[in-house]
Amino acid sequence: MTLIKPDDTWALWAFLFAWAAVSIHLEQRYRWASAVSGCILALGGGLLFANLGVVPIASPVYDSVWTYVVPMAVPLLLFTADLRKIWRESGRVFGAFHISTLGTVLGTILATALLGRRIPEIGGISAMFSGSYIGGSVNYVAMSEAFRVSPGLINAGLVADNLLMAVFFGLLTALPSVVFIRRKYPTPLLDQLEAAQGSGTDNPASSYWGRNEISLKDLSAALACALLIVTVSVKLAAAVGASGLPPLLKGLIGQKYLLITALTAGLATAFPRFLSGIRGARELGTLLIYLFFVVIGVPASISNVLRESPILLAYAAIILAVNLLVTLLLGKWTRQDLEVLLVASNATIGGPTTAAAMAIGKGWNSLVLPALLTGVWGYVIASYLGYYIGTYVGAVFGR
Repeated sequence: MTLIKPDDTWALWAFLFAWAAVSIHLEQRYRWASAVSGCILALGGGLLFANLGVVPIASPVYDSVWTYVVPMAVPLLLFTADLRKIWRESGRVFGAFHISTLGTVLGTILATALLGRRIPEIGGISAMFSGSYIGGSVNYVAMSEAFRVSPGLINAGLVADNLLMAVFFGLLTALPSVVFIRRKYPTPLLDQLEAAQGSGTDNPASSYWGRNEISLKDLSAALACALLIVTVSVKLAAAVGASGLPPLLKGLIGQKYLLITALTAGLATAFPRFLSGIRGARELGTLLIYLFFVVIGVPASISNVLRESPILLAYAAIILAVNLLVTLLLGKWTRQDLEVLLVASNATIGGPTTAAAMAIGKGWNSLVLPALLTGVWGYVIASYLGYYIGTYVGAVFGR
């Protein structure tokens, strides 16, 4: 029983937009909120209000955010993505992403070795969590179907997954503020933001999101272009999925987000003056991403996970801890920037949208497109890696 019912569509949309607005206001008004980031405030609010019984943990409204809002946000954020200018940046994140992927693989092996004999259907569980923490929720679902995991375990694992992701994103966002961590890694983007601040009183979020002149023509063009790009990408993805192409090719060119990213980046590279000249696209896309973050926090019912799946909570925590540890240690050895490592780790755990949202929230604008590209690549490889982990690691360390 919740104050707002799952089918109260208007009230839930009002909640999502209202809390997103509050998160943005806090981020731009207070330095502590800017350090935490509005994205984490949005996620934390969803988590808090769901566990207080204000909003339900599941609703068709949340499904609409995943189905329509997130795909719309991606092209709006990529209108300035001229590949000729930022290709070098994506290369660095791409390499760091595979370091984080190794961390997920090693973490899954360790978690399965320690807890595998206490968890039923450990082959499917290891496949689901490794798939989720290399790609995203879509890979979690794919692995649950591939291993025919029982519905009770799927739901319990999903709750543990969402709750741990909320905590993990908060940790990633806070790490640049830790003096010890900051001293150990190069932080060029953070240094640049702090230098740009000078002695002013504005925090980074407030400085980045200053007022811009936006016309009705800009807003109409931004929404029209984004809708056209998403529509074409969704139609192409459906056509590829229904074709007789080999599964590998379907995975490479049949992913909706991969096509949205590729099409937008291609257009931004071919027509940089037109797309980058549309004002307001960045603001609209970021607002939609904030709605997405609120929705991420909502399903993480603390009481459910403590009652039904504490062992899965521990299992996921081990994977996340090893992912971050391997990312930081190997990243230090390979002399990677701290910002690149944190975005790469986020891309493995949460996928392209959460990684891009983190880059935007922190003001690391040059990492937005790399975050999306590497996150989508995670979608492609996660199911394959998850399948082999579930088949062999689960067999070795299971009951």
